[in-house]
Amino acid sequence: MRLLVCAGGTGGGIYPALAAVAELRRLGVADDDILWIGAQGEMEETLVPRAGLRLETIPAGPIVGVPLLTRARNAGRMARGFGAALGHVRRFRPAALFMTGGYVAAPVAAAARARGVPIVVYLPDVEPGSTIRAVMPLARRVACTSDGSRAFVPAHKMVVTGYPVRPEIRAARRLSREQALARFDLRPGRPTLFVFGGSRGARAINRALMAALPALLAEAQVIHVSGTLTWPEVEANAAALPDELRAFYRPYPYLHEEMGPAFRAADLVVARAGASMLGESPAFGLPSLLVPLTFAWRYQKVNADYLTERGAAVQLTDDTLPTELLPTVRALLGDPDRLAAMAAAAAALDRPAAATDLARLILAEGGATLPSGSSPAIVSPQEETLC
Repeated sequence: MRLLVCAGGTGGGIYPALAAVAELRRLGVADDDILWIGAQGEMEETLVPRAGLRLETIPAGPIVGVPLLTRARNAGRMARGFGAALGHVRRFRPAALFMTGGYVAAPVAAAARARGVPIVVYLPDVEPGSTIRAVMPLARRVACTSDGSRAFVPAHKMVVTGYPVRPEIRAARRLSREQALARFDLRPGRPTLFVFGGSRGARAINRALMAALPALLAEAQVIHVSGTLTWPEVEANAAALPDELRAFYRPYPYLHEEMGPAFRAADLVVARAGASMLGESPAFGLPSLLVPLTFAWRYQKVNADYLTERGAAVQLTDDTLPTELLPTVRALLGDPDRLAAMAAAAAALDRPAAATDLARLILAEGGATLPSGSSPAIVSPQEETLC
């Protein structure tokens, strides 16, 4: 089966698409039968070729939440992007289009619909963003991370698959806590905090953590993924720490293969509330302290509320972070019973078969013959959740 993939912009859309594609490859879809379309100058230009996949980029740009002049300019880019996408669809002749979002999704979905290609959308967040809302009417099926999306997705299209955690991350579950800590040269028996701000980093989280580090490192150890934006500041701050504190601090601008071990090593994670937190923290049964980015990113607050309401997370805001990060982390790490209850609540949300269920849904919509012993991830409108 020939598959067109469209996912771009941020890791929140790219990583689950990579996880689904990895499962499709395992089920027998050849690399030559997969074409990924992304936007010029975005993260997919690095991450997709790194995964060994063919990537074509087209012109695209945001038209929501930007100044009028930028919107007009990007509307022209989108029109050119539609023409480019139509050419790719015509030449590649895919059996299905699988997409997760990013503003490049709109012209690609329109091109696929114009050529009669069935569309499967995967919604990583609880609430769809503007692009997914726009293309949802064109989709045949909308796979969702959680049942919290029922308020936003038509019942006859909705399938709850769960979040497809990348296999290289989920594989770290097989490590013991001691083995995971050893990857970072950290000590067993000392509380471990994992801090990151999403695929692009988070200045507010980085700066609040740096201010709290002297007190925090006196009683805990920290794995910190800063993103590249404030890495020079983070690196300079780390160099200025006393040696006895620096021994318990592991800062990185970015992690690839070691993200899984970092989750496995941690007792608590501090992060934004991007879509990956709906899958990765549950996969490791890991309690979360979430700081949703709310300006122009309302969906992060919805994600955070979903996890908080189910007992798997607590929340702070950018405004409260500078004064509340340290006492909140201390209170959580100092209360093993509460952490255990949050860990159990997170683990209850995990869907280990999410990547397989999503891959089977894509294959079924593309008309492919499913592997022996499997069944398509198709459900009736009255029974939308995969079990």
